[in-house]
Amino acid sequence: MHFLDQAKIFVRSGAGGPGAVSFRREKYIEYGGPNGGNGGKGGDIIFEAVTGLNTLIDFRYTQHFRAPRGESGAGTNRTGAGGEDLIIKVPVGTQVLSEDKEEILADFTKPGERVVFLRGGDGGRGNASYKTSTNRAPRQHGPGWPSQEMYVWLRLKLLADAGLVGLPNAGKSTFINAVTNAAAKVGDYPFTTIRPQLGVASRHGREFVIADIPGLIEGAADGAGIGDRFLGHIERCRILLHLVDGTQDDPIEAWRVVRGELDAYGAGLEDKPEILALNKVDALDPKDVAKIAKKLAKASGVEPLLLSGAGGTGVDEALDRIVAALAPIEAKEAPEPDTWSPV
Repeated sequence: MHFLDQAKIFVRSGAGGPGAVSFRREKYIEYGGPNGGNGGKGGDIIFEAVTGLNTLIDFRYTQHFRAPRGESGAGTNRTGAGGEDLIIKVPVGTQVLSEDKEEILADFTKPGERVVFLRGGDGGRGNASYKTSTNRAPRQHGPGWPSQEMYVWLRLKLLADAGLVGLPNAGKSTFINAVTNAAAKVGDYPFTTIRPQLGVASRHGREFVIADIPGLIEGAADGAGIGDRFLGHIERCRILLHLVDGTQDDPIEAWRVVRGELDAYGAGLEDKPEILALNKVDALDPKDVAKIAKKLAKASGVEPLLLSGAGGTGVDEALDRIVAALAPIEAKEAPEPDTWSPV
């Protein structure tokens, strides 16, 4: 299944059905009078967040969503049937944006969340409702309220416990393949990953989701490269695992570039808990590893984890650190226990 995180769609609610113009025609009943019923209400457009989806690919093939209109009223004061609501199911983490992408109209962060996005039109009044003491045989009726329609953008921001960040070829795909059930593409060239990958890791009986974000380059927050489009996915990650390739010419500068882009993007990325790891240590001399780790610790202010996704060095410790970093966040998000007791 291909990953798609943006899609433009057209949505329209149902129009209300028209009211009926009808009169009683019954034998032995004098002055039967009007009995036209009201029209039915049009269907609503409803967005619902569901589990089991992590892409908007379905909206590439189906881009127009129209709820049915209400049925017309009928004689003997019968109200027309209402149009069925149209429920559009989206992945958790989806935002609904205005056509110009300037306004967030809805944001789905929890499974089961529902939003009535466009309300269907109310049905028109039948002529029976227009009857008065001075207008005993009205022939006017309501045509029904019109539908609402608009173009919107759907934007998906993946929900993950830990997000992998780093320059291209930092070893993110190799790491996620080593610790999860993902099958991310790995290659000896930049931008092997061109779309986010999700995987589920398990450690000490605890399962958590890891997201592999495409590599960032300098200027990504301003639109350079392909990483800027996916910086939004990092917003929904609880913590970050920052991988620095120890085999490149200047690992310290690589760390500064990524940190600079996270700070420039904003949206709280600069304040997210971060685990720093010096990756690909199996390809370096132990003396060089110690020297680079010392410089990285001095620049960042934290002791980096020595890691090799391909060789397995430090993988268990990395998972332990992720679990430890998630624990206080989950404790803070957990609902408070009910302390009420009967008197």
